[in-house]
Amino acid sequence: MLAVPEMGLQGLYIGSSPERSPVPSPPGSPRTQESCGIAPLTPSQSPKPEVRAPQQASFSVVVAIDFGTTSSGYAFSFASDPEAIHMMRKWEGGDPGVAHQKTPTCLLLTPEGAFHSFGYTARDYYHDLDPEEARDWLYFEKFKMKIHSATDLTLKTQLEAVNGKTMPALEVFAHALRFFREHALQELREQSPSLPEKDTVRWVLTVPAIWKQPAKQFMREAAYLAGLVSRENAEQLLIALEPEAASVYCRKLRLHQLLDLSGRAPGGGRLAREQLRRSRHSRTFLVESGVGELWAEMQAGDRYVVADCGGGTVDLTVHQLEQPHGTLKELYKASGGPYGAVGVDLAFEQLLCRIFGEDFIATFKRQRPAAWVDLTIAFEARKRTAGPHRAGALNISLPFSFIDFYRKQRGHNVETALRRSSVNFVKWSSQGMLRMSCEAMNELFQPTVSGIIQHIEALLARPEVQGVKLLFLVGGFAESAVLQHAVQAALGARGLRVVVPHDVGLTILKGAVLFGQAPGVVRVRRSPLTYGVGVLNRFVPGRHPPEKLLVRDGRRWCTDVFERFVAAEQSVALGEEVRRSYCPARPGQRRVLINLYCCAAEDARFITDPGVRKCGALSLELEPADCGQDTAGAPPGRREIRAAMQFGDTEIKVTAVDVSTNRSVRASIDFLSN
Repeated sequence: MLAVPEMGLQGLYIGSSPERSPVPSPPGSPRTQESCGIAPLTPSQSPKPEVRAPQQASFSVVVAIDFGTTSSGYAFSFASDPEAIHMMRKWEGGDPGVAHQKTPTCLLLTPEGAFHSFGYTARDYYHDLDPEEARDWLYFEKFKMKIHSATDLTLKTQLEAVNGKTMPALEVFAHALRFFREHALQELREQSPSLPEKDTVRWVLTVPAIWKQPAKQFMREAAYLAGLVSRENAEQLLIALEPEAASVYCRKLRLHQLLDLSGRAPGGGRLAREQLRRSRHSRTFLVESGVGELWAEMQAGDRYVVADCGGGTVDLTVHQLEQPHGTLKELYKASGGPYGAVGVDLAFEQLLCRIFGEDFIATFKRQRPAAWVDLTIAFEARKRTAGPHRAGALNISLPFSFIDFYRKQRGHNVETALRRSSVNFVKWSSQGMLRMSCEAMNELFQPTVSGIIQHIEALLARPEVQGVKLLFLVGGFAESAVLQHAVQAALGARGLRVVVPHDVGLTILKGAVLFGQAPGVVRVRRSPLTYGVGVLNRFVPGRHPPEKLLVRDGRRWCTDVFERFVAAEQSVALGEEVRRSYCPARPGQRRVLINLYCCAAEDARFITDPGVRKCGALSLELEPADCGQDTAGAPPGRREIRAAMQFGDTEIKVTAVDVSTNRSVRASIDFLSN
């Protein structure tokens, strides 16, 4: 609710008390220089939020893309048979004779920056390039984490290829999404030739629940650029939160599709007898809702944790089962951190630096990028076989170019480097391999695995999640026997039952399809942050700090007051709206721009408080007819624009209407232009 300097203060609130009437901050107030002139109309004490059923776009098929850090895939189901999920059966490339339902998140662009290939095809082609030629090609892998880690993410953020060259991250992601779009549409045409082309697909993109709003908007912008949907049909694209998608899928599972790490139900055996003695009524409503056998044994109100352990992050969410339709309620805001499988890869790279020197590894990666990819592939294969009770050593093949390059750079061979290093648990094999003991391999896992366990334990200590007895371990990293054993050892002793779906690597993808068919299954979420705007309130001595006093036209105002829309950790129902009304500050104004602020604290008072930051802007685009002179030449009356914001969905959404004409106003929230 901030005014542009040259527009001044125009208009007051309608029907509001003078003591509680926020007005736009005046010219010269902190952080107000970018906003267009407005006059807010809604009192600071806003009425109770209204709940409106979300409007759903029509579709014939849902296509979900699980865009992962290390691997990606897509699946789909038709609206006529929503629970029949069709998987991509085998990606081109990969190991012969093995069906790969996901493909590595690897993108290869030509030296000119044009798309060449994705997945196994990209990896294999880049592998076969001549080392000198490979230097000019742009090869990207595990680039999703850059979006999570970027503190100042914008549409101009750059990504670095393996060879050190950069290009806009938005283009890199759009290339990848365009590949999935074309691949999926081709398969749909083959399976259903009569499927209409236009507006027939609802697309679903998965993102970590701990991603902030800019990262979610970034994925949406990449989807627009890739042609998945148009801005005019934005509702055809849903953003699904990965642990939520896993939760939606797990509720469909039967006992034989689950592995209980406690051993109480090995191979999908029966549950403990006391859990079977549930009331018949509680079982019936869940079975009738189409949920799986495990959920039929859970009562409404039961709580569980989903730990999504992916390539880049661990992502935790807590859900409670609700009556009467088996909908889900989030009990605590999504939490987690950068403790995915790539942490093990980084630990291996640090081990190589200890043996061969950090400067050599950096030079090798830069001058022999394709060979470096070969080395990471060799390590990945061994990493997947690591286990807490494995007896034999693990051999990791060193590419010939690594051995040769090291000898030319250092003047001695890699065996000598191993002998001279302080690393005594890695030996040299005469077959040209690094021979690593199982204990050494498990040590590479420890920092990442410890981070995951610490996050889960911290979550379980929260008062909001007391009573949780079940933990679903999902995501690609959850396939690791090392991780499974460590989680069970740490958490099983405290009575938490750790369960792993058999197709754990596909849990999120399948759940995203089900979420696309029925996005209302998660009925209540928790706001991760406090959101609001900056306003002026009547200055009250003793309550407001003297430095916030502003005197204008004889009236005393407190400037920079943080007016809250929603608080961190607040429960927000799907479809619940927070409404505010605004008035353009001058006739003919075409755009209203209102700065949004956020913070982690629930009790921030001013937009200048520590931790409060500008995070985005609410934009209202006005039609010329809505803000110009009327036909008689008389100036128009003050025009009210009513904005409705929703904080209970996977993205913050806004709609607006011109009250005098009841016509929709184009409204959007931009989190990427700060």
